[in-house]
Amino acid sequence: MSVILLNADYSFLNSVSWQKAICLIVKGKAEVLKFTERIIKNFDGSIVMKIPAVMRLIKIIRTLYRTKVPFSKRNVLVRDGYKCSYCGVESKSLTIDHIVPKSKGGKSLFENCVASCKSCNAKKGDMLCNKVGMFPKVKAYQPTISEFLSLKLKKLGIDKTLKDLGVY
Repeated sequence: MSVILLNADYSFLNSVSWQKAICLIVKGKAEVLKFTERIIKNFDGSIVMKIPAVMRLIKIIRTLYRTKVPFSKRNVLVRDGYKCSYCGVESKSLTIDHIVPKSKGGKSLFENCVASCKSCNAKKGDMLCNKVGMFPKVKAYQPTISEFLSLKLKKLGIDKTLKDLGVY
């Protein structure tokens, strides 16, 4: 079970394990904004505590803001919603397909790569889209930091919780 961790200014920072969340509370580094219904007890049952759902750090953590989202397979999959860009199948075992294959001079950039299931990737091979007649259903683009964070929050399923708290 993961706990949403917000910065002191209520901006999304990360999600942490419930064990890490308890450590932050005990050390006085975070406050709980919302609890789950789950509880934990120590060995003899003398200490009972609800597990937090959303926490906020007491002191603000300065984060490094990048100018753009770094290219990686994982980030392409997040951008494309873990769906094959050719057939639309949602899967955990997707690969990256280069629209213009590397063998034809294509680069590993967001604008040239899409998520693809293994069968679509094998069918397209190292051919250009118009040669095979397979075109991505979604446009390959470089996401902005805010778009990417929004996609990631939705994938983690915590965007609704943050909206309910008035944070997101």
